Amino acid sequence: MVSQGIFRKYITNITNKNIYIRIQVINTNDFSEIKYLLDNRLQQYNRFDFIESDPISIPHRFSKKEDIEIAGFLTATISWGQRKSIIKNANRLMDLMDNSPYDFVSNADNADLKRVSGFVHRTFNGEDCLFFLQSLKNIYQYHNGLEAVFKKGFKIDNSVFSSLKYFREVFLSIPYSTHVTKHISDVTNNSAAKRLNMFLRWMVRHDDADVDFGIWKSIPTAALMLPLDVHTGDVSRAYNILTRKQNDWKAVEEITSVLRQFDQHDPIKYDYALFGIGVYEGNT
Repeated sequence: MVSQGIFRKYITNITNKNIYIRIQVINTNDFSEIKYLLDNRLQQYNRFDFIESDPISIPHRFSKKEDIEIAGFLTATISWGQRKSIIKNANRLMDLMDNSPYDFVSNADNADLKRVSGFVHRTFNGEDCLFFLQSLKNIYQYHNGLEAVFKKGFKIDNSVFSSLKYFREVFLSIPYSTHVTKHISDVTNNSAAKRLNMFLRWMVRHDDADVDFGIWKSIPTAALMLPLDVHTGDVSRAYNILTRKQNDWKAVEEITSVLRQFDQHDPIKYDYALFGIGVYEGNT
């Protein structure tokens, strides 16, 4: 008899034509049961064929390191709302950048920038976009690129918190309007920094599934923090592996510490499982 648990309706097999559902009871007092389930879902959702429906599909269009970084960063920046809309608008932004993000950031002239100035995704407007491109140009010209900035912040105390804090300082080191600051998370203000943590997951971790790129070697996979959002947060609370009610940095630290008990070397691989359960299976 399960003392405390939840009924879990979950997808056990996905093909192009069929979805098979069955019911399971999870004992939410038993971390070993939860780990077993998450390991199962990791295999199910951390698959290359899921790329097509995910924003990570945008940087996967490129092979050059700097193109992957810039495409990934800009895509992660606008990754809120419906995924179809995110992917559509991210593809449009890449088109506006002539599908050469690094070359565009480095060499765009006034006519090129005018074209991009009309880009909008929800509250991320043309002015924001132009600032992001200008700041990226500054980072690649004077700070040796995105990886070098995140690495320098990480080396302060070997934490992603310091990496994200330092990156924001550098990113806003050129003149900016107040509006752009809402699109760069501030972990010192207890932000969960979901999109930046997702970007770091894309750049840092890698496994045989080849979904995440693993092109950055300067930050260890073990140090990554969960890209906490409404889906991963709700599922984590349903499984009693997250008690904090707010989706903020304190919650990120709490859930990541639990995931490190499941795998100390690659805790954020469970982002796939938690997100997949939340999006495809629901929380009840």
